[in-house]
Amino acid sequence: QAAADPMSSSDAPEDGPKETSSVSQNISDADAFKILLEMKMKKRQKKPNLPSTVTELDTEDGSKVYVVGTAHFSDSSKKDVVKTIQEVQPDVVVVELCQYRVSMLKMDEKTLLKEAKEINLEKLQQAIKQNGVMSGLMQMLLLKVSAHITEQLGMAPGGEFREAFKEASKVPFCKFHLGDRPIPVTFKRAIAALSFWQKVKLAWGLCFLSDPISKDDVEKCKQKDLLEQMMAEMIGEFPDLHRTIVSERDIYLTYMLKQAAKQIELPRASETESRKYIPAVVVGVVGMGHVPGIEKNWNSDLNIQEIMSVPPPSASSKIFKFVIKATVFGLMGYGCYRIGQRTVQFILSMPAAQSYLQKLTEIRSQH
Repeated sequence: QAAADPMSSSDAPEDGPKETSSVSQNISDADAFKILLEMKMKKRQKKPNLPSTVTELDTEDGSKVYVVGTAHFSDSSKKDVVKTIQEVQPDVVVVELCQYRVSMLKMDEKTLLKEAKEINLEKLQQAIKQNGVMSGLMQMLLLKVSAHITEQLGMAPGGEFREAFKEASKVPFCKFHLGDRPIPVTFKRAIAALSFWQKVKLAWGLCFLSDPISKDDVEKCKQKDLLEQMMAEMIGEFPDLHRTIVSERDIYLTYMLKQAAKQIELPRASETESRKYIPAVVVGVVGMGHVPGIEKNWNSDLNIQEIMSVPPPSASSKIFKFVIKATVFGLMGYGCYRIGQRTVQFILSMPAAQSYLQKLTEIRSQH
């Protein structure tokens, strides 16, 4: 703490650093670890006072997992996350994010609001380059849903994940894990599950989303995450899509939580000392819509290899991809044609151009 706070070190007496140095030399890394761990254990509540949105799960080796079900646009959810981490002092915090969305942890609310509202051609090109035409378009359409909620509420998504990141950094020896399946895998599997007309219908529904949303609606949806509830309403007639976007991710999140809940090995004073393990305490921060699926899969033997594979594009995907490309290039060509036509008309209307054309006409008539 003294190293982190300049005021603490500057206010210390002159002989302070010498004393600290001699003390630190007499304490081994293992002893220091044990002291800090004891302090953490004393702070950890044996019977934590947890919010009603928390589900407690146990592993066979005695580890505990506290799953905080959140609404992605809720101030109340942020408070639930902070309280849970402070009460249980976890060894690992797992959040419903993947490496493709980790940037939202370090961005401030103002920047995220701006980013969510600005869905432009550059972002579309980046999404297509990263995930392919079909998956990139699906990602941008889902971002439009998120941006719609952001615009209605004036609140950026992922606030509960940013709070979890901040609180985890305050807990000694607490690791921070990303627990969600990579977005490209989810979108590619989702696209592969739809027929050509289902893709068109889903895209149409997402493009014309405009229902107003209030903050009260968000809190009412606390029992089922707002964003996922809106998606569930739109994909209700597509069970295969629901399976890839929700059910498969339930399995993946469960697997990652169980991996994080493995027992912790205590440091040893020497190589000859026997290894000792203690049960882990884990806090998981996920959308409320995933909690029932996590509970359902908790005691099952999970294999995520199958849900990580990306099937080859179907014939309908190839047709849809061709139609999209043809439409884009057609619009670009028409735009260039219109721009070119207007440019020529503008140049010809200029007096200098008219005078030049008149001289050319006179020269031709003389010959």
